[in-house]
Amino acid sequence: MESNTPNPELITSKLIEAENLLEEEEEFHHLNNPADGIKPVVKKYLGVPNHADQVGNKFYFTDGDAKVEVIVVTDEIIRVRLAPHSVFLDDFSYGVPKLPTKAAGFTLHEDDNEFRVSTYKVNCHIRKKDFFISFSDSSNHVTSIDAVPMHWEENVQAGGYYVFCTKTCAPDESFFGLGDKPTEFNLRGKRLKNWNTDAYSFQWNQDPLYRSIPFYISVNEGIAHGIFFDNTFKAQFDFGAEDRTKTSFWADGGELQYYYIHGPHMMDVVKSYHTLTGTHPMPPLWALGYHQCRWSYYPEAKVRKIAKGFRENQIPCDGIYLDIDYMDGYRCFTWNRKYFPDPKKMISELAADGFKTVVIIDPGIRVDDNYEVFREGKEKRYFCRRSDDYFMEGHVWPGRCQFPDFTNPEVREWWGGLFDELVQMGVAGVWNDMNEPAVFGAGTFPDDVRHQYDGYRGSHRKAHNIYGMQMVRSTYEGLRKIMKNKRPFTITRAGYSGVQRFSSVWTGDNVASWEHLKLGNIQCQRLSISGIPFCGTDIGGFSGEPDGELFTRWIQMGTFSPFMRAHSAGDTKEREPWSFGEPFTAINRKFIELRYRLIPYLYSTFWEHHRYGFPILRPIVMHEQDTQLNHFRQDEFTYGDKILVCPVMEPGQIKRNVYLPKGKWYNFWTYEVVDGGQEVSVDTPLETMPVFIKAGSVIPEYPVMQYVGHKEIEEVKLNIYYTDYEVNSFLFEDYGETFAYEQDIYLEKKFVVNGSSKNLTIDQSLEGLYTPRYDGYHFNLIGLPFTPSKIKVDGKEVKEFQLNDDKTVEFKYSKNFKHIEISK
Repeated sequence: MESNTPNPELITSKLIEAENLLEEEEEFHHLNNPADGIKPVVKKYLGVPNHADQVGNKFYFTDGDAKVEVIVVTDEIIRVRLAPHSVFLDDFSYGVPKLPTKAAGFTLHEDDNEFRVSTYKVNCHIRKKDFFISFSDSSNHVTSIDAVPMHWEENVQAGGYYVFCTKTCAPDESFFGLGDKPTEFNLRGKRLKNWNTDAYSFQWNQDPLYRSIPFYISVNEGIAHGIFFDNTFKAQFDFGAEDRTKTSFWADGGELQYYYIHGPHMMDVVKSYHTLTGTHPMPPLWALGYHQCRWSYYPEAKVRKIAKGFRENQIPCDGIYLDIDYMDGYRCFTWNRKYFPDPKKMISELAADGFKTVVIIDPGIRVDDNYEVFREGKEKRYFCRRSDDYFMEGHVWPGRCQFPDFTNPEVREWWGGLFDELVQMGVAGVWNDMNEPAVFGAGTFPDDVRHQYDGYRGSHRKAHNIYGMQMVRSTYEGLRKIMKNKRPFTITRAGYSGVQRFSSVWTGDNVASWEHLKLGNIQCQRLSISGIPFCGTDIGGFSGEPDGELFTRWIQMGTFSPFMRAHSAGDTKEREPWSFGEPFTAINRKFIELRYRLIPYLYSTFWEHHRYGFPILRPIVMHEQDTQLNHFRQDEFTYGDKILVCPVMEPGQIKRNVYLPKGKWYNFWTYEVVDGGQEVSVDTPLETMPVFIKAGSVIPEYPVMQYVGHKEIEEVKLNIYYTDYEVNSFLFEDYGETFAYEQDIYLEKKFVVNGSSKNLTIDQSLEGLYTPRYDGYHFNLIGLPFTPSKIKVDGKEVKEFQLNDDKTVEFKYSKNFKHIEISK
């Protein structure tokens, strides 16, 4: 029989359980409004790093919530990436197609104060007390340090985060780069935005413009480093504008991801940047000639008249452009048969006279079911759609248009194939315009337009800045496939970092003014050191009316722009090189002829860019970054490292000061030798401009031609400038229009010049498999301090040489020489 007596231990246990349950009920508060518990949206900062992990060349640091990834890319490049809640986005970039991993070695060190990731050239420090990230060189000299920890703010409306990075700004720190910003060359004190924008007749300090290049170079205490903020969203950069002690960059979305690129020289930074984003492929040789454009040359009779004008005036020209009026109702890939009844015949006859035809193609496709391009794009769902699945529509030149999604590889393939008929007609190049993208009235696409983004998905907030780049990528890749082994020529108005892999650029719709001549000079230098080497301006200005003097001074500057094209709006007077009469026609002819004489030098400089990552235009600060005053020089530049140019940018100017970097320089026109490291006064009558050649240079020269390929090259002139110290020069040669150079079918010639008071030696070495058709060199020795009595080539004496009144010495010899000695 069971006992009815209560168990004291069981009773006690039940009482405790009941009390605990009562306490829990008292603590629980049911909220009628759950939103009351949501914290306000504020900026959040990295906390204290408490852990580090390593996976190969990737290092991860966390404060318990956020995570930072540090990747050793090369010995000079370290990538930093932030995930606010430790979840990184997919690692994909249009700017960096493939992340190089070339570091010789790296280590992770931890002590009481910091974590440190090191290569043999650079250290990345993660400070334990506050998550500040800094960088130093192998001598432990700090080059970059956070002013506050990296931070972010939730974007409630669109999702994701606004992301911010703020670094200290030293008192004498200077900043360069960021693409085509129309402002002073040194960006110190500026606040600038990246958001591709159609900026017709832009003005000084107007921002943003057509391109978004989120890469800048800092120079402080003689040491350079770069920051590449690889984020395609709308981004801003503050170089000590709001607070002189701080430099910041931030974006409206995406990840806080940047590359620290160590120098110590600006040239090192640019070369390393090109290892990330790529270099420009070798252009067809004709693309380095003079190009003529207008909105618009039509009908066909007008095009022929322009071509005839060049040949009758004996002014060299290689390219003639057709703007939107060649199309049927501005429909891309069509012809207006009223204006151009037989385009294939016209293009063929222009080609027979040495002219390449370049046509414009815009992204807006007219909504018209009778238009094959629209019908096919619609059927295959290739056009951009908005978030609620309506097509993105907007008005541009053809009227109501839809727009291909060039972030979709299938669409790019389709678009590239559409060029087949144009290529079969003989079109040699394509000009992509309006691809910011521009939309009349609205400016551009709404933010909610969706993009395939190569499978990584995104709204237009993410895709806007790369839309134009992906359009010209589609154009370039399509042309390359259709043209087989021939090099395409493309030009684009809009772009993002890496666009140089596919296209040249111009600075957009400028104005016929002296101010814009100055702006164009700065913009081309800035583009060149920002990774976009094949750049130029609309010579003479797109809008407005230049007089003969302004146009001629612009031609002179354009002679030393990588891309040389005159272009003007349809409501302006025509401006061909002969439009202003004499003396302007003769001077314009002289400089365009000079361009063609220098093509082997210009082409060799392009090879130095393509193969080695050198910029083509180099500002003075790139030559001498240790001198603070040079941080503010923006008139002079060198084309390559051998030819220094200083455009004349004031009306009526007959003399100007020119700064020459250290070393000896020759006045190109007079052969006068000038010591560098100083400003010199140079006469600048209209028929000339300051051009100097670095002592020791070997400047190759072709005979004057009316177009590239006009004449068979029978010999190459080598202009050799005496030096009393060793100087290297290069000459690159290949077929000029194929991709054979990718299989080493080229010739890279290296010349080494050295001299003394009694002799001069020239050595030549060769690399590559190409054999030029000419047999010999015509040597022109400039600046010899002695009268030569003996010239020996590879041990054999040259009996015939000529002493000229200007003290130059000329002789001819085989192109295959190895060693030349000229002695007193």
